[in-house]
Amino acid sequence: MRKTLLFCLLLWLLSIPVNAENGYDCWLRYIEVKNIDILLHYRNSIKAIQINGNSPTMFAIKSELSNGLKGLLGITTPFSLNADNNATLRIGSASLLGAEKSSFGPELQKIGTEGFIIRTTKNKANKGIVITANSDIGVLYGVFYFLKLLQTNQSIDNLNIVSFPKLSLRMLNHWDNLNRTVERGYAGSSIWNWHTLPTYIDKRYIDYARLNASIGINAVSLTNVNANAAILTKPFLEKVKALADAFRPYGIKVFLTARFSSPIEIGKLKTADPLDSTVQNWWNNKTNEVYSLVPDFGGFLIKANSEGQPGPQNYNRSHADGANMLADALAPHKGIVIWRAFVYSNENPEDRHKQAYNEFAPLDGKFRSNVILQVKNGAIDFMPREPFHPLFGAMPKTPLMMEFQVTQEYLGQSTNLVYLAPLFKEVLQSDTYSKGKGITVAKIIDGGIDHHTLNGMTGVANIGSDINWCGHPFAQANWYALGRLAWDYELTSEQIADEWLKMTFSNNSAFIKGALPIMLQSRDILVQYSNPIGLHHIMGTGNHYGPAPWVNNLNRPEWNPVYYHKADSTGIGFNRTSTGSNAIGQYFPEARKMWEDIDLCEEKNLLWFHHVPWNYTLKSKRILWDELCFQYYTGENRVKEMQHSWDDLKQYTDLERYNQVRMLLKIQQQEAIWWRNACLLYFQQFSKMPIPSNYEKPDKSLEYYMGLNFSFAPGN
Repeated sequence: MRKTLLFCLLLWLLSIPVNAENGYDCWLRYIEVKNIDILLHYRNSIKAIQINGNSPTMFAIKSELSNGLKGLLGITTPFSLNADNNATLRIGSASLLGAEKSSFGPELQKIGTEGFIIRTTKNKANKGIVITANSDIGVLYGVFYFLKLLQTNQSIDNLNIVSFPKLSLRMLNHWDNLNRTVERGYAGSSIWNWHTLPTYIDKRYIDYARLNASIGINAVSLTNVNANAAILTKPFLEKVKALADAFRPYGIKVFLTARFSSPIEIGKLKTADPLDSTVQNWWNNKTNEVYSLVPDFGGFLIKANSEGQPGPQNYNRSHADGANMLADALAPHKGIVIWRAFVYSNENPEDRHKQAYNEFAPLDGKFRSNVILQVKNGAIDFMPREPFHPLFGAMPKTPLMMEFQVTQEYLGQSTNLVYLAPLFKEVLQSDTYSKGKGITVAKIIDGGIDHHTLNGMTGVANIGSDINWCGHPFAQANWYALGRLAWDYELTSEQIADEWLKMTFSNNSAFIKGALPIMLQSRDILVQYSNPIGLHHIMGTGNHYGPAPWVNNLNRPEWNPVYYHKADSTGIGFNRTSTGSNAIGQYFPEARKMWEDIDLCEEKNLLWFHHVPWNYTLKSKRILWDELCFQYYTGENRVKEMQHSWDDLKQYTDLERYNQVRMLLKIQQQEAIWWRNACLLYFQQFSKMPIPSNYEKPDKSLEYYMGLNFSFAPGN
């Protein structure tokens, strides 16, 4: 028996690739620099380090630098806590720079509390590199940036970097439930182990904080927006305190999703009416309790009167009434309310696209100063492509916060390689025309146009207990992109992908040349094989996995795909012009011009705004039906090209992650065929037109695809 076990162990060890990586370290791998000339230059440039300060954040900085330099340069660099003329790298907040501080004066005023400066100084007595900021957290961000320079093999000579965030709140929303399931989670269970907290602090919590701090994320809501009132009970709040304590050295504030009916469910009141004094007192006392445990608590994130969640409208009160009650409770502690604008109702016959605007635009200026509205990037629900939300630019008296979805609920989930920075950028760069040309969504959310100091961007997290955090190895790039764009929304998708690839996989130029196009084209490819030409919300119901454009039997009409594509014998698409639902009327006139004329409409949004005849001729000179076929078949063919491109990169990456991506791309290609065949066979019933002869015909029937069931699909 013993020999058999030893033999099995030997086989297992021999089966592990010699250059295997499991992806746990994400973009903080700190693998030794391969280029010997660059390596030697780095070593010569960093011979001694002076660190000023002894806060928990400064200890975190020292730990990160020690690990980073040892891994990247193979050296253990001596640290000094006092003035050291021999130090070639000096790190500390500006208040500890002494006489040298004066040379940083103008920049220090500019960078605020979180920005940083990295500069090569020429002072003979103190020649070298200085990383400084107005706070220890700013210094931490600067150190991560400096390590990124080393990771990506950039020059560290003559540095003069001044960086500060464009948005003050840079956040992850976890849709994690207290039983450790994750709504729309595709990477395992929740990383929050409520059973072992508060005593056991998993190393994963610290690594989570490190990863977030390295990309500038400074806030996290721990729990699902479909909230559970139990999170506000004392046993859970003590566990929240433990997480907040672990995150604090990394500049991360904790937020909680509060269920509006908590005064009834855990407070034993008879009402949750926001204008009732007993309810107000309950929230005041509960908020005081939270701050007694977590003094830097960020505030509450609220989903109310949407998809069955309770809210102020249960008591004939407005969203402003509900938000303001909580804002008043938080104000003495400088906390904020993040109130989600994702609302729609099956009792409302109005086009779902219009409902959030209709509810919130009239409330502009009625919210407290510590309330920010969290608005999804589009008016429906995180579609693979959708026009920007009409609320952006429509509420100048109210701060609006961007909500993206990092987890790929409608974008192939964890089986598809889809890099989301192009989606994020497409929305952020959209011109709202709210005060003339050039008023982009990004300029609305940063608050500058309307003089709001409260601003932010958040993303629904794609993080779980999988060893590589995100399921698909490339899904890490979407977490990374969210943080980088929240810090600086002017970065390009290519810049972000380039630095992520170099830190996460390899600096090899041949690898970057091959991998970059895969990432940059991936979102457009998914749109082609799933929701082309403006089609939307035609995914499977419940799990939203795969195509199901035929579904029409759900009790809420706006949950049925047929509600959105409206295919019939005359054509396909949702008429949102003045002759239809007139959702287009919620946009400013110059923005409407992009979409209201069917002959001028951006074709990427054509079926979003128009019901288009099957024989309508597009710019390609193909009629709509033939164009639909072209898009579906081309998208599937491009997935094959992604497979071939990835195969060519085998020699440049580790075998474990190479094989993971290769197998997942095989699944993605199968799913692209599924999307193509199922959708075309279904829509063909209405067009009555043949699939062009140059395309391979579907090998299964529509009935086959309609009969598929995926009870094992994650994320419900």
